[in-house]
Amino acid sequence: MEPWRRNLYVLCGALFIVMMAMSMIMPFLPLYIQRDFGVEDPHQVTAWAGVIFGANFLTAGLVSPIWGNLADKYGRKIMILRSGYFMSVIIAATGFASSLWMLLGLRLLNGMVGGIIPASTALVASSAPKEQIGWAQGLLQSFITAGSIMGPLFGGLLEPRIGFRMIFVVTGSLILLATLIITYTVKENFVPPPAKERTSLRDDFRMIFSSKELPVLFFVTVMIQFALFSIIPILPIYIGILLGSAGNVALWAGVVQAAMGTANVLAAPHLGRFGDRFGSQKVLLGCLLIAGILFIPQGMVSAVWQLVLLRFLLGLSLGGLLPSVNALLRRATPSHMVSRVYGYNNSFVSIGSMLGPMIGGFLAGYVSINGVFYMTSAFLLINAGWVYFSYFRKKGVLQEGT
Repeated sequence: MEPWRRNLYVLCGALFIVMMAMSMIMPFLPLYIQRDFGVEDPHQVTAWAGVIFGANFLTAGLVSPIWGNLADKYGRKIMILRSGYFMSVIIAATGFASSLWMLLGLRLLNGMVGGIIPASTALVASSAPKEQIGWAQGLLQSFITAGSIMGPLFGGLLEPRIGFRMIFVVTGSLILLATLIITYTVKENFVPPPAKERTSLRDDFRMIFSSKELPVLFFVTVMIQFALFSIIPILPIYIGILLGSAGNVALWAGVVQAAMGTANVLAAPHLGRFGDRFGSQKVLLGCLLIAGILFIPQGMVSAVWQLVLLRFLLGLSLGGLLPSVNALLRRATPSHMVSRVYGYNNSFVSIGSMLGPMIGGFLAGYVSINGVFYMTSAFLLINAGWVYFSYFRKKGVLQEGT
């Protein structure tokens, strides 16, 4: 088997474990805050959940360019291992937080040492043939999403038996297992650049933002993450309202997440291959339009099964978003700068992932939960307009592969 393909398959399996572990607890953060920290006011719950969920992405966004610069100098695999081993310890320790402020601090620290997914994405992007990048990124994204499907289901089943705190310990242990697998099976033939070709963070910033295409894609990334993550803090509360006094909220939250994730897994590799053949920018535009439209009826449902169906349809369109962005980034980036570009893009992923839950949580508390779905729809449709203007209206300015 070709080395790049073997690495891809190993990373798919390892990141499946990582995302399964991470998503066992994060979707239930509002319930954790309610039950283990005694916060009863729904407004305070959604606000705290948004801040604590987004804190991880604040520090991740600040340090990602640094990790990307180091990855291009010393290798992508070592950045994966650095992230995995530190995260396993910090997340396990999070289960012993004695206050919301301590929980917030550990989330900030976790974001500072994190980065296993962007480092893995950069390793795959730097080794896969350019004509197969869309497929490789789609396959990797499908396994990441598959892990996020299984996590809420396991979390919903484990919580009544071991409690939320012990789930953090299980999460840390699984991330350690995944990191050990990568340590002994992934091979990277990394050749460090000559000292005279190494650049500073200031040089990286100047080179990256002088490009015509990269800033456009960074903005698209922020908007995608902002829109999708704005729902995270309010989804369990919304499901609880739909269920009333009957039903297991944690279990149904897992089912809703699983429906969307299953569709994402089914769609991502096919949409990636479609992008390789016909253009990733076309896939990106179409998926943004469909996703934006599908968020509108989600704010109008009257039963959980309706939400499950709509989230499944949404998952089909989400499978083409980030893989298309990652493919377009790789095709616009010189090989010696891949990790730095993905590091900067991860900063914008983190910005959107931080602002989305924070604003979504506050908006739900002071306007309405339904209004968060309508706001998300608006942002995705605005993003679709931006992609159309950048790639299709301004002919000759941005062309894939330039």
